[in-house]
Amino acid sequence: MRFFKNPTYKFMSVRKPAFLFSGILILISIISLILHGGPKYSVDFRGGTFMEIRFEDKENPEKPIAIEIGRLRGIFEDFGMQNAEIKHYGSMQEISVRADITENTDVIFHNLIDRLSKEYPDYNVIEMRKETVGPKVGKELVGAAILAILWATVFILLYIMWRFELRFGIGAVAATMHDVIVTIGIFSVLNIEISIAIVAALLTIVGYSLNDTIVVFDRIRENLKSLRRQAFDYPATINRSINETLSRTIVTSGTTLLVVAVLYFFGGEVLKDFSFALICGIIVGTYSSMFIASPILVEFERRKKVA
Repeated sequence: MRFFKNPTYKFMSVRKPAFLFSGILILISIISLILHGGPKYSVDFRGGTFMEIRFEDKENPEKPIAIEIGRLRGIFEDFGMQNAEIKHYGSMQEISVRADITENTDVIFHNLIDRLSKEYPDYNVIEMRKETVGPKVGKELVGAAILAILWATVFILLYIMWRFELRFGIGAVAATMHDVIVTIGIFSVLNIEISIAIVAALLTIVGYSLNDTIVVFDRIRENLKSLRRQAFDYPATINRSINETLSRTIVTSGTTLLVVAVLYFFGGEVLKDFSFALICGIIVGTYSSMFIASPILVEFERRKKVA
């Protein structure tokens, strides 16, 4: 399937505005992270308790019901959970609670269930799941997540250097780090928590962005080989390579984005942040493969000629 017939877009002619735009995005991301004291970590990282509660009609357990979050919040505040994150989980009769509580959780939540049972006498209040993560474990998870992303970046550089050249590896790593920083920055600006699922999404973004970049790089290498014995315009060759893979990029990114968008709008609260991270990553990753990774090759060639 081809969306473009022999496109001749001059991507490299706007590489400097693209660098400026990306620089602004990275700067905004860094400033936001500094102002917020770093990423906003979820209970998975900072330590706390996650609980899933289900409400069922006593007379008809199969009857769908809707629980109002606003009414619940006052009850949780009575138990010292003013900052607890409460939202529907899977359906309108199930809620999830994330609270910064790591001690006496069994007693606290047992009393909480009793209180909810009294407040909702017509319903059975069922504790579906409860998980507690200590602060020490949370810090270890933060370190493990950072190491996972750094090691992924190192192996990307080594792989691209082996398959292509050093300048290709630098371009791929620059694009990958750009995608990760901008995506984390978007979460920071919107004050969305970083959870284990988001880290998984970031690693997925790294792989997705790398795959798209390698497709473009492979075409660039083939075109450079075919023109090696001829005088050629390097930026024009890069433009040609991107244009030749443009239809493939649009089809792949578009179909993936469509699926992830469906998850975002219809997958429920459980998948909302994860799918949002993927949406940001797909858009930013597609952009970076054309306007970050490839233009870096042009800058390397330009400096090589000057030297």
